[in-house]
Amino acid sequence: MFSISNRRYTGSKYKLLDWIEELITENCEGETFFDVFAGTGVVSDRMKKHFSHIIMNDFLYSNEIIYNAFFGTGQYNPDTIKQHEQKYQSLHAKKLNKNYFSENFGAKYFSEYDAKIIGYIREDIKRNKKLLSDREYFILLASLLYSMDKVANTVGHYDAYRKIDSINDRFKYELIKPENCGEKFEIYREDSNTLARKIHADIAFVDPPYNSRQYSRFYHVLENVTLWKKPKLEGTALKPKAENMSDYCRKNAPEVFGDLIDNLDVKYIIVTYNNTFNSKSSSSQNKITLEEIKNILSSKGETMVYEKKHQCFNAGKTEFDDHKELVFITKVGVKGGKE
Repeated sequence: MFSISNRRYTGSKYKLLDWIEELITENCEGETFFDVFAGTGVVSDRMKKHFSHIIMNDFLYSNEIIYNAFFGTGQYNPDTIKQHEQKYQSLHAKKLNKNYFSENFGAKYFSEYDAKIIGYIREDIKRNKKLLSDREYFILLASLLYSMDKVANTVGHYDAYRKIDSINDRFKYELIKPENCGEKFEIYREDSNTLARKIHADIAFVDPPYNSRQYSRFYHVLENVTLWKKPKLEGTALKPKAENMSDYCRKNAPEVFGDLIDNLDVKYIIVTYNNTFNSKSSSSQNKITLEEIKNILSSKGETMVYEKKHQCFNAGKTEFDDHKELVFITKVGVKGGKE
């Protein structure tokens, strides 16, 4: 069964979790943890043992489904989930008709056979939605996303597929391992700056996108399968028309970040940052400089900076020398910060 960390994701903090957990528990106090850009969800997952209430937010539809599948409050029948797994594992591509997914993504992101099975499963989940509880629907769909990601013919995102002559049939539908967390988790898919004006918490963990790479475009295949609107696709990467784009990936990112920080109603703000501002690749260059981060956070309160050497995600086209991950911890309203 898949745990929440069993996926490939640009900017994932999975390998830094021990360090981040140590910094938060040693420097912050409180009961409510607000994961403003939750991404893979691994930080919230790790911090759930330390806080009585976790608030998760991300603007990707696929991530919202995944959070609700792992941490949602709804009921589900394990036997129902297992029956679907057995049905989907018994499928044979030769007996299936071509479908939207296989016609677009077969022999590209997946083998022809695997793409036919993925498309069939997604259509079957949709067809049976009325017979499923919300949590069962989320679990089955999240399981499909994780099973797809495990075998996708990519370097870890869907901005392009690997150009190879033959793609092996490797897809196997496997289940995620949902958790029973009661009412501990509160899940949103909202613009972070809008949500910040509504939420009161003790700690905000802020890990925004910093460069021009839009996550809705990086993970368009997973978004497509989640929404299942079957849009017309364009270009070599087979992307739909652009939507759900983030201002954090644009030139006005410093202003947007400043607005977010200014409107967070919390006692502590933790911000992660990496030193790729001067990357040779323009798409990898951070839209917010280190000095801008420091100035914005210092205006909110006393800010400490911690750093750690870290091997960043690299698809092979970008050079990073002496790459470091930075963590800022701001005590709001302390020593010159806003009261």
